Amino acid sequence: MATEPKAVINTADLKLDHWKQGEFYESTDTSFGALLGLAGLGVSYNEVPPGKSGCPFHNHHVEDELFYVIAGAGEYRFGDARHAIKAGDVLGAPAGGPETAHQIINTGTATLVYLGISTMAKTEIVEYPDSGKFLAKTNWAKTNRDNAETKRFRHIGRPEGDLDYWDGEPGA
Repeated sequence: MATEPKAVINTADLKLDHWKQGEFYESTDTSFGALLGLAGLGVSYNEVPPGKSGCPFHNHHVEDELFYVIAGAGEYRFGDARHAIKAGDVLGAPAGGPETAHQIINTGTATLVYLGISTMAKTEIVEYPDSGKFLAKTNWAKTNRDNAETKRFRHIGRPEGDLDYWDGEPGA
């Protein structure tokens, strides 16, 4: 059963998920744009411990992102530059190529807390310059007969896995 969207949400009331990947990636976070009834705007609340990052260095080809630092300090890796960040800073990550690749790293001694806001394109390509990967995905979901949402498409790969356009097509 779908929950009725709320007009106001207090971040202190959000149910957060804690996760860790390897030694460098860790966050306690949640996405909550849908709780506000937002279909075209993604919103996340993120708490990143000292010395960690909540995501790899990446760039979006379609979606724009904006981050607002609520508490703590860190570093905003953007393209070839690194910027010191602190509470009150607003960070932009427009769609584009590797020159707009970005990553937030907690280089401070306290938890880095920030909001992430993004346009929610129906389709997206994300590149990961440090690892040479790409992600192709659709962001829209469909509800099936059981009221369960099903994702349409998501593939992570590397360009060296290219196939010919006609590969595997009958009669080609």
